[in-house]
Amino acid sequence: MIKINQKIPDFELDGYYKDKIKKIKLSAYKGKWLLVLFYPSDFTFICPTELEEAAEHYKEFQKLGAEILSVSTDTAFAHKAWHDRSLAVKKIKFPMLADPTGKLCREFGTYIEEEGLSLRASFIIAPNGELKAYEMHTNDIGRSIKELLRKLQAAKFVNEHKGLVCPASWEPGKKTLKPGLNLVGKI
Repeated sequence: MIKINQKIPDFELDGYYKDKIKKIKLSAYKGKWLLVLFYPSDFTFICPTELEEAAEHYKEFQKLGAEILSVSTDTAFAHKAWHDRSLAVKKIKFPMLADPTGKLCREFGTYIEEEGLSLRASFIIAPNGELKAYEMHTNDIGRSIKELLRKLQAAKFVNEHKGLVCPASWEPGKKTLKPGLNLVGKI
């Protein structure tokens, strides 16, 4: 499994993006922050709520210099069919990647062998390709895209302000910390 501060190896998967099925390479996003959302399956109950929420906040991620990739073990053709039929999924403007062999899911440690599905997991990757944060949990608990946006903001802040760290529940404009000292002013 990929670990924190480890570089993510390049990968290429089929994906459904901008009304087309095409090859999507991780290296195409070099220099950008990246949020990779693994989910179990298309045509399910929780997944469209999360992906719709991600679509609703997509512009906020882009303003931070970030892109979103969603990944499941479904095919790109299943992604297209789901996109065409679901009002929630139709809102998605980011690539929906297909990992039917589970290879990428295995690399990220999300694959459930006995089910052939991915766990619900989120990975924040820095512009230099290093993993900065992740969360993974059982498939019956939906994630908070707003919290992932906050985590991205914190990761971006510490990346741009060497020597400063973000305390619990930090949000932009709040006080930060400098290890060994007390709270630092707002930045």
